[in-house]
Amino acid sequence: MNGFVIKTEPRYVEKESDPDNERYVFAYTITIENHGDTSAQLLNRRWTVSDGSGKVQEVAGPGVVGKQPHIAPGEAFRYTSAAIIESPVGSMTGHYEFQRADGSLFEVPIPIFSLAVPNVVH
Repeated sequence: MNGFVIKTEPRYVEKESDPDNERYVFAYTITIENHGDTSAQLLNRRWTVSDGSGKVQEVAGPGVVGKQPHIAPGEAFRYTSAAIIESPVGSMTGHYEFQRADGSLFEVPIPIFSLAVPNVVH
């Protein structure tokens, strides 16, 4: 295994959401921890964002929040971003692509996590 651990913290952003127009905004904070023995640089991300109605969005691109961080053993990188879906519940999952100093590439899965407006039963 590569030694990277992904932790997720999603939360509903009520002040930026507009349920009457099917706009639900969720912020999520990701912590990427390197428990391995080699440094690596995060090159790319790929997300699958699903809402409660079955709509799926694929999001891919270089880095995260405009950065491609190098993460050394024992270090972590933390960032916050957002997703907008059309229902009060949904989920996100995906993976990051990393490159080691020797040029080899590997992927780190992002565990699925829920996006849910508090106190909504679906």
